[in-house]
Amino acid sequence: MKSRAAVALEAGKPLELVEIDVEGPKAGEVLVKMAATSVCHTDAYTLSGADPEGNFPAVLGHEGAGVVQEVGEGVTSLKPGDHVIPLYTAECGKCKFCLSGKTNLCGSVRATQGKGVMPDGTSRFSLDGKMLHHYMGTSTFSEYTVLPEVSLAVVSKEAPMDKICLLGCGVTTGIGAVLNTAKVEPGATVAVFGLGAIGLAVIQGAVMAKAGRIIAIDVNADKFELAKQFGATDFVNPKEYSDPIQQVIVDMTDGGVDYSFECIGNVNVMRSALECCHKGWGESIVIGVAGAGEEISTRPFQLVTGRVWKGSAFGVLKDVVNYRVMLNAI
Repeated sequence: MKSRAAVALEAGKPLELVEIDVEGPKAGEVLVKMAATSVCHTDAYTLSGADPEGNFPAVLGHEGAGVVQEVGEGVTSLKPGDHVIPLYTAECGKCKFCLSGKTNLCGSVRATQGKGVMPDGTSRFSLDGKMLHHYMGTSTFSEYTVLPEVSLAVVSKEAPMDKICLLGCGVTTGIGAVLNTAKVEPGATVAVFGLGAIGLAVIQGAVMAKAGRIIAIDVNADKFELAKQFGATDFVNPKEYSDPIQQVIVDMTDGGVDYSFECIGNVNVMRSALECCHKGWGESIVIGVAGAGEEISTRPFQLVTGRVWKGSAFGVLKDVVNYRVMLNAI
């Protein structure tokens, strides 16, 4: 079938709106008509050519919402007409990672997803007879897309598509990092570095967790008003201080924050986020994706004295059929 799509033909070049060919779903696969999609910074990161797993040409996009059109042989959990959200962190339920119950990072799904193909090693997309790669197992920048059954979560038909598409990454990633990774307690002091979509979602999560103080940090002061609407209580622009931002935060919080969240993907900010945490118990959650080959560093004494560095992908959400918490957030 024909489908309009915004295609990344090569790294560093703008997306091109073209008509592509989409093959129907094979066994265990589902054809979805996208109703809405949003743009995540990760899409731009891949398009730039900095992503080590970037494959070209490709149909990008991983934040979307749509309606099931057709199901392949063996699909039992979905039917035509279902409203769904594509999941880039799908789980096979059978591999070591899934069976551990400790993570949402499925080893089986990643084996082919990172190569830009379906689980059987082939693509459902082509342009002028040439194969197009899938992206993050979702490819929401196409009017029609094909996904594995495990890569879809059913949502209420009453939920607005233009809003729930954000659950495909940003909202779930931010709120989940607060509730599932950090497990922020009521009354805690939280610092949020970067006030993009994920940073705002972290603020939402901190409000839901009843944090006592939420410090919003960004070099663009124009973002503070929206952060305030989301629930931030304090606002810090690093450009306004001569001292390192971590020292500024430590001074204003009587020793440091209980939890910090890096939502940018800047390795220098990751260090600042850790070092603004309170000695003995402070935790810093890395959410932002840094460039290929970049490394983080700090003085070992920062960790020896009780601070903790953690990472969080898709908010460590494992119960993909239950989005009630996230839906209520938007």
